[in-house]
Amino acid sequence: MAESWSFLDTFEPDFTPLVVIELAKGTKEETIEWFTKRIVDKKANGGEYSMIFCAQLLVKPLVMENGSENIYLVGASHLRLLLGAETVGLVKECNDNSMRTFTFSTRKTFKDFADDNHNFLTMAECQYIIKHELENLRAKDEKMIPGYPQAKLYPGKSIVRRLLTSGILVQIFPLHDREELKKLRHSWYGRVKVGYQPLDEIRCYFGETIALYFGFLEYFTFALIPMAVIGIPYYVFAWEDYDKYVMFATFNLLWSTVILEVWKRICAIMTYRWGTLLMKRQFEEPRSGFHGVLGINPVTGREEPVYSSIKRQIRIYLVSLPFVCLCLYFSLYVMMIYFDLEQWALDYHEENESNFSSLMLFVPSIIYAVVIEIMNRIYRYAAEFLTSW
Repeated sequence: MAESWSFLDTFEPDFTPLVVIELAKGTKEETIEWFTKRIVDKKANGGEYSMIFCAQLLVKPLVMENGSENIYLVGASHLRLLLGAETVGLVKECNDNSMRTFTFSTRKTFKDFADDNHNFLTMAECQYIIKHELENLRAKDEKMIPGYPQAKLYPGKSIVRRLLTSGILVQIFPLHDREELKKLRHSWYGRVKVGYQPLDEIRCYFGETIALYFGFLEYFTFALIPMAVIGIPYYVFAWEDYDKYVMFATFNLLWSTVILEVWKRICAIMTYRWGTLLMKRQFEEPRSGFHGVLGINPVTGREEPVYSSIKRQIRIYLVSLPFVCLCLYFSLYVMMIYFDLEQWALDYHEENESNFSSLMLFVPSIIYAVVIEIMNRIYRYAAEFLTSW
């Protein structure tokens, strides 16, 4: 990046709020001051913290009717969002119609870019940038969250994650734009005329994931029409020739394969046009829940949490792998017990042939289903714990 982060002016009194932070009621003033300072402090060359220890965003409290200030609005200047777009690796369309990863130094080569065009980045992209910056705020020298000695910190620990687990931070969520929402409602479902969904507008407001979801629903609805038309005679008339049902089943099998392959093509077209097909962060940041001491990334040269690869492999092969094998053995053992119970219930029914013995035939399956559900819950908890560990 040719420009330094320090050239950004973070003071913008009339910024557009994009993300809402809700703190717990009664949060101590020193905690709020420390957290908001981390959000607004400048990055390298402009503050006491380096790239991952502050966000250089804009924040202001939302004063409620009762005078409480536990809700804060977060936004960013236009320049800050552009630099953030480079950080997260957003892919945008260039003037030559190619798709490339956005960089601030070559911003004028991108289509529809202008210094005064604040719509170059969609609302969903701006909110994604801010959310990314907030989630990557990390502790440096603090041993605890100011005002809460029980909320321990260590260098590299995610601040937002610690605030959430300590109950100080209630939630972080994107903010709606009522005017844009009204426009989207009118073009989407507020009209009587039947037509295609405005997927590009949905993507700009809600993001690519939601747009792809509704795009698939639209495509799948149209793809089922030929199967429904052909299937109506089979539903209305009772064919005696079962070869006709075989033909219909064969058609369904082929058609289901075709529509999935066609959807892959349509999905690739949309994701390429939206920039997500090529969107790969060259240097991906550690996840917010990652535990590790601060070290220097040998690729980027930046300070970030690291963990010894040898220690990780030891934990995987000496703890996780034996645990998984033990679970597989236990599940196989339970399955063998189920087979024995099933055989016992069958023998009991053949000997007695009563209503009670008929009911006993279902008992092994019920017991097995209950045991499997319990084992699944235990295994899911253990898997999440071991993954984090």
